[in-house]
Amino acid sequence: MSAEPIQTLRGRVAIVSGGGNGIGGAIASELAARGAKVVVNDIDAERAHRKAAEIGPAAIAAPGDASSSADVRAVVTLAIEAFGKVDILVNNAGMDQAVPILDLKEEDWDRLMAVNLKSAFLFSKAVLPGMIERGYGRIVCTSSVVAHRGAMNGGIHYGTTKGGMLGFTRTLARQMAKTGVTVNAIAPGVVDTDLIRTHMPDDVREQVIKDIPLGRLAEPFEIGRAVAFLASDDAAYMTGATLNVNGGFWIG
Repeated sequence: MSAEPIQTLRGRVAIVSGGGNGIGGAIASELAARGAKVVVNDIDAERAHRKAAEIGPAAIAAPGDASSSADVRAVVTLAIEAFGKVDILVNNAGMDQAVPILDLKEEDWDRLMAVNLKSAFLFSKAVLPGMIERGYGRIVCTSSVVAHRGAMNGGIHYGTTKGGMLGFTRTLARQMAKTGVTVNAIAPGVVDTDLIRTHMPDDVREQVIKDIPLGRLAEPFEIGRAVAFLASDDAAYMTGATLNVNGGFWIG
């Protein structure tokens, strides 16, 4: 039986966008396990409520579209009404689409940019005034190994947003450096989520695993633990950094 996680986030309040399932769900669970109160945001209300119920009293659901400024303001307002503040923001909302550039529609490009990248701007702008006022904040942005390698499935708009997330992280980190707010990114490799198990053919999965030096896909909780570290005071001297959690799939 594994030991209980150390309560490195006790007293902290976190918002996790796209936190209803997959990597976001694992992040939400891990932050709660380490003592944080967690606001689970997801565009799918059922997913958000299910994850919050799974976590228990330490979590509330806050459904909403992370690419909508009105919805984002509502989520942040709900978090403050419920828990009094926001200490941690995990910009995790995202979507993917495997389409070659010649088949990619302009509206699909725009939607992915809004969900994957604009959402980080909207949520960060919404929580930063309170963080700056208190002199404390942790913002963690979910990028991807494709920011380094390029998208392997043809999703050029996805790869562009994940590269953009690193630029966003580094620039915001510089802007916030004197305020007590740190901004870092996590770049997962291929994670063994329901989405991957459903949509990745067995032969592709086997080839990907062969290309990973550690010889397996990541477990969602492993991404959650890395985010929990960046959200904690253990990472107080890190800002503008990217944690590459990919089993050696990309080393650089």
